[in-house]
Amino acid sequence: MEKLKKNERVTALVKILSDNPNHIFTLSYFSELLHAAKSTISEDISAVKKIIEQMSLGIIETIPGAQGGVRYRTEVNNKQTMEFLKDLCIKLKDSSRIIPGSFIYMSDIMYDPSYAARVGEIFASKFADKAADYVVTIETKGIIPAIMTARALNIPLVIARRDNRVTEGATISINYVSGSSHKIQTMSLSKRSLKEQSRVIVIDDFMKAGGTIKGLYDLMHEFRAEVVGTGVIVSTLEPKNKLIGEYYSLFLLKEVDNISRHIDIEIGI
Repeated sequence: MEKLKKNERVTALVKILSDNPNHIFTLSYFSELLHAAKSTISEDISAVKKIIEQMSLGIIETIPGAQGGVRYRTEVNNKQTMEFLKDLCIKLKDSSRIIPGSFIYMSDIMYDPSYAARVGEIFASKFADKAADYVVTIETKGIIPAIMTARALNIPLVIARRDNRVTEGATISINYVSGSSHKIQTMSLSKRSLKEQSRVIVIDDFMKAGGTIKGLYDLMHEFRAEVVGTGVIVSTLEPKNKLIGEYYSLFLLKEVDNISRHIDIEIGI
């Protein structure tokens, strides 16, 4: 491999770091990969740090010590967050999204990679300091925002199932009461999915009374895991007394009026 120019090394560093958020790379790794002295790599990293942070594209952190190095951390600032949520809120207010049962159709947004990725980055920025080991959700619609959050944090995603599957092996199952329908339902998780005493972030797409998320809390308790953060895309105004305590909601849904075809939703954070 021929010797790379500074701009070529910087481009490679940006690509590698941003593709691997929260992963610590040593100077030795980059030195061998890019065929450059550690002092040169250190100067390149300083240039990358300046560019990334000036353009609010994230944070480059240097970790001192024998096990240290450099890593990229996803961060969406308040201005970027609000601009994105304002745009998304306008889309969610579209009366054509009202579907039977006074629900809002959101699948087109949830499955759009650009929107889903930004939602994950916002959640990751919110919970970056929680030192979580896993992101946890329940199938099915919570999977997309959860996997994007896990991607931005570079930690595994764990998905609770609504029924047992042979391919999951031995599982732990719990019954929980849905906060909206008050029906008893079941969720299960493979014993191999989660290490005991882990720190987890719970992510879901929608929350009304909080029964499903409370069920996830109870399931985490069976694994002796600690829930260190909870994020939902949309939560409802009613009922005001949720079954869970502190949570981070991107949007607050106040009312869906089928007669006037009006959706009253606002930014929740």
